[in-house]
Amino acid sequence: MNYLGIDWGEKRIGLAFANELGIALPLPAAVAASKKERMRHIESMIQQRRAQALVVGYPLNMDGSVGFKAKEVDDFIEELEKRFRLAIHRVDERLTSHSVEQGLKGQKKKPSRQSGEIDSRAAAMILQDFIEEKQLNG
Repeated sequence: MNYLGIDWGEKRIGLAFANELGIALPLPAAVAASKKERMRHIESMIQQRRAQALVVGYPLNMDGSVGFKAKEVDDFIEELEKRFRLAIHRVDERLTSHSVEQGLKGQKKKPSRQSGEIDSRAAAMILQDFIEEKQLNG
């Protein structure tokens, strides 16, 4: 199965792809100024990669509760469901962006926030977590 991983943000949406090989790879992020263009970018990635399901990072609070950001992601997921009619899986994304930034510091890389590289790497991490969990639970 082909999956598109998504790390939602108001200005940038990180994207990643994985197939039956089970390795999540970052894709170019949706960084257009308008929401409409960002959704078109996601649609283009779904078509190019023949994605059959979406895996969306779900920003729970540190105590595991659903907060304001998670409610914003719920609205985004609702929009994805209406537009693409694909299965959507929510994955706890606590600290993924932070982990990516820490990993990049270790590599002495400093991508700009605006590029969306950090967001897409976070999407790949979210997607990889989903795939590994799925493999463990068969």
